[in-house]
Amino acid sequence: MNAVLAFTIVMLIWTISDFVSKKTKSLLSSLLVASIIFLIGFKSNLLPKDILPNSSLLALGTTVVGFIIVHIGTMISIEELKQQWKTVVVGVSAIIGIAVALLLVGPLFESRNYAIAAIGAVSGGTISIIIVQEAALALGLLSVAVLPVLISALQGLIGFPLTSIILRKEAKRLQGEYRAGTLKTVKVEAKENEQKSKLPEAFQTTAGTLFVVGVIVLISTLVNNLTGGLLNTFIVALLLGVTLRAFGILKPNILTGIDAYGLMMLAILIIIFGPLATIEPQDLIDLIVPISLSFLVGVSGSILFAIITGKLLGYSLLMSIAVGLTSLYGFPGTMILSQEAAKSIAETEEERLAIEAQILPKMIIAGFSTVTITSVFITSILAGWIQ
Repeated sequence: MNAVLAFTIVMLIWTISDFVSKKTKSLLSSLLVASIIFLIGFKSNLLPKDILPNSSLLALGTTVVGFIIVHIGTMISIEELKQQWKTVVVGVSAIIGIAVALLLVGPLFESRNYAIAAIGAVSGGTISIIIVQEAALALGLLSVAVLPVLISALQGLIGFPLTSIILRKEAKRLQGEYRAGTLKTVKVEAKENEQKSKLPEAFQTTAGTLFVVGVIVLISTLVNNLTGGLLNTFIVALLLGVTLRAFGILKPNILTGIDAYGLMMLAILIIIFGPLATIEPQDLIDLIVPISLSFLVGVSGSILFAIITGKLLGYSLLMSIAVGLTSLYGFPGTMILSQEAAKSIAETEEERLAIEAQILPKMIIAGFSTVTITSVFITSILAGWIQ
């Protein structure tokens, strides 16, 4: 297929997916819609199996994965993590709960590889899926590579309604405390991010920024090679992003605003659809049980560990569960669900602000601590166990 035609068709599919996602308020995620379109297209031969490679997006996505991880690192504020350290601990424990639960029931899966792949998908987002896929495809394990894609595509259908119910109940509880005068108020100030980069202006242009981030990715790869993979490229890239932001060398959200960022993000997302082109219908049927087990066991482990840790740290039962569930969707779902819960329960603007100030910061930080940080670490380690 002509490269321009392939690229245009892929963009059309993603446009449709985004449209449906927005119309359903993310209940049907763009990932789910796109997965369905690609699967139907590939199996009906309406889409050629080489459409993704021909679009050049797969090659671009593979190249810029490290760039996006450095960018994610620069999204993380150490100061904010310190302020919400209890939330971080609850979020991390929830991811550990997912890993422990799925590894313990590993024998129930046809292969332990499915349990490992499920951990990456249930606990994280696109980056975790790519880490698992790379390890599985390197060994020719196609169905293992597809499993996290399907789990991720369905996460919103489980995570959004469940969290919405939990947060509304938590908002109702907070409303009661607010009216009784026992709710500890939190002052939330909207302040613009004015942190500047210490780099010369020449390195803050689109090309200059990509050069600097590229060097960081190369350093991360070098560290990975020197340690024999003990320090994974993605882990090092994430840590360097966090550290260099903390020292003011990189500005927060380093790639946001540069001309290439949108296309880079699209290319990253397109990577995960690659295995759908060659998966057989019977393989998809065989994955029904692993997918069901993944959600049942993984979410249960997440909730259990979050509740235990939250209780020790003084969090309410409902807030602990909500924090644990953020691994199913991350940002911006964490923000949208928090705002909707506060708005649906509050009867005055003052109540809404008071409730939102309690829920929103915890949910935002929880999303970073689960999807962005802990999941990448754990998945990077466990991917080496796939065999």
